Amino acid sequence: MPTVPAPTRAPATPTAIPPATVPPPAITHVTTVLTPAERVRVDAAGEGLYRSLHRDSVNDVMRDVREARAAAVVLSVSYCERTSSEPVATMVREFPRVPTLALLSELGPRTPQTLLALGTSGVRRLIDVRDASGWRLLRSALTDECGNSIQRFALGRLAQDLDGASPDCWRFFQALFLSPPSICTVRRLARDLDILPSTLMSRFFRAGLPAPKRFLAMARLVRAAHLFENRGFSVANIANHLEYSSPQSFGRHVRTILHMTAVEFRDRYDGIRMFDRFREELVLPHAHLLRRLSPLSYPSTSNSPRVLES
Repeated sequence: MPTVPAPTRAPATPTAIPPATVPPPAITHVTTVLTPAERVRVDAAGEGLYRSLHRDSVNDVMRDVREARAAAVVLSVSYCERTSSEPVATMVREFPRVPTLALLSELGPRTPQTLLALGTSGVRRLIDVRDASGWRLLRSALTDECGNSIQRFALGRLAQDLDGASPDCWRFFQALFLSPPSICTVRRLARDLDILPSTLMSRFFRAGLPAPKRFLAMARLVRAAHLFENRGFSVANIANHLEYSSPQSFGRHVRTILHMTAVEFRDRYDGIRMFDRFREELVLPHAHLLRRLSPLSYPSTSNSPRVLES
């Protein structure tokens, strides 16, 4: 009986990696010590923005921080009322750049003393969530605190680029990157720096520099690009966090400054790339002028007029 030859197989061809094997984008992790009720609310508040790692003690939290599993710490004031503040002080001392937030959800008999002890331990941010607005503040605080690495990176590079610049000039750049998102106009920036907006703008103009408005707009886009590195953020999330009036307003801002859509901006830039563009356009070509600039100093006479934002 004749044998039937085995069917030949087509040569294997390379195939694309299945989408399921592609790791999901990283999301910020926050390590916590909270009461059971607080855990549920903190998880709900952080949906799409961060993931909570709930622990039973500050020592467990310190392990997360030490092993780089979390970018921020949230401690319940209620928990801290029942334990020594020394572990908290040790953690803040050993990890001063990891933001630690205290969460106040209820008042107890020892709450005032506990808040004082937390402040003495180095905890500088208290979030009061006894009403609904507090949870929005928690989301914003954690987004800002966990996203401030780009600000530290930017100021570190600028300190080298502008070595020898006046304290005035350095205060201006610090304000660009460290001010809260509500500082979104030159008028507000000038008020924060205690100078008339017209004076600030005229000093940059007379020095032959780009307008302060351009510096501020580009710095805000550095923050936006860094936040967009978390793929859980939508354009609406970024617009809300940076206090644009709407996602459409944010989109118009991106198009005006960079001549692209918000989606194209998200795809093209991360925080470092956007900061590199900030330096290349606004700092490096003008470094010699910026080092001589004193944009905030007033004459010694007092009683200078000030205008308030309308």
